[in-house]
Amino acid sequence: MAARIIFSRHSLSLALAALIGLGVVAGDTAFAQDTPAKQLFGKVQLPSNSAPAPIGFYAKGCMAGAVAIPTDGPTWQAMRLSRNRRWGNPAMISLLESFSQDAVRLGWGSGILIGDISQPRGGPMLTGHASHQIGLDADIWFTPKPAQPLTVEQREDMPFTSMLDKTKFLTVNSRRWTPTHANLVMQAARYPQVERVFVNPAIKKKLCETWQGDRSLLGKVRPVYGHDEHFHIRMHCPPGAAGCKAQAPVTSGDGCDKSLAWWFSKEPWAKPEKNPDAKPVKPRFTTLSDLPRACSAVLAAPAASEQTATFGTAYVAEQPQAGEQAIREVIGDESLLDTIPVPRARPALR
Repeated sequence: MAARIIFSRHSLSLALAALIGLGVVAGDTAFAQDTPAKQLFGKVQLPSNSAPAPIGFYAKGCMAGAVAIPTDGPTWQAMRLSRNRRWGNPAMISLLESFSQDAVRLGWGSGILIGDISQPRGGPMLTGHASHQIGLDADIWFTPKPAQPLTVEQREDMPFTSMLDKTKFLTVNSRRWTPTHANLVMQAARYPQVERVFVNPAIKKKLCETWQGDRSLLGKVRPVYGHDEHFHIRMHCPPGAAGCKAQAPVTSGDGCDKSLAWWFSKEPWAKPEKNPDAKPVKPRFTTLSDLPRACSAVLAAPAASEQTATFGTAYVAEQPQAGEQAIREVIGDESLLDTIPVPRARPALR
């Protein structure tokens, strides 16, 4: 197991230096302790060649033996491939594949678009999330997978679609939000291995007002900043994962109470008052020493290849025939254009 690998200070220093392209003097390990951990983990392109293990907490840890979901599957596509964040614990990758199939059965286009999962060895990211560090978090776009697979370029450039009416305070856009959106979020909450599903407070409120299914599942759906263009699935620590630190259990009830009302008060959105007499505080970045000790071994462990570490049902999309676009332009038939399907309204799951 990666968590049990032991390195001398000198060998660990050399291994970490190679990963971030720095030269060190023999015995010098100070650079690893002073360098922000996001730089160390953000530069690693491949996972460790070891048994899968989430290490630490969702927002303070790393991941050994990660696997990647294929960029294209029968009922999913991975987005923003240049970010190299389609890595996760095998339990998460299996869940996403099952979820994508259930999404199609709900009427969610031809599948799901998968955003960030984790980096190849987890850990803090150069940009974006505070969590997603142990391979048990994943983002799902509020946009269904189109019938015509997206190209790599489209996956980089395609904009997000917010579910909010930006002309109003914390209000869901009724022209975009459908019962199928609600069914999709609640389907994620149905899996026993899912610990929480994070959505925008306005979306949580909408679910509280309209959901007709099992309301006990609403307690898993938690309001949080952002998350109006995607929702976030978080899994429980897998059975036997001794190094994984669990989150406090969700409180009982549907969460449609004063804890939700707080998000609609001024407090969450008020800017902190500045003390003009306070001395500037230098920002402190998370370093390797702030993470569980096993993360040093994970970072320095030998790499697995992308091919051997890709996990799931891969799918090669049929590419358009040469000249097809020109033919479409001549015909001018909009019905032939590749468009993102609008989710069909479905009755609420019961």
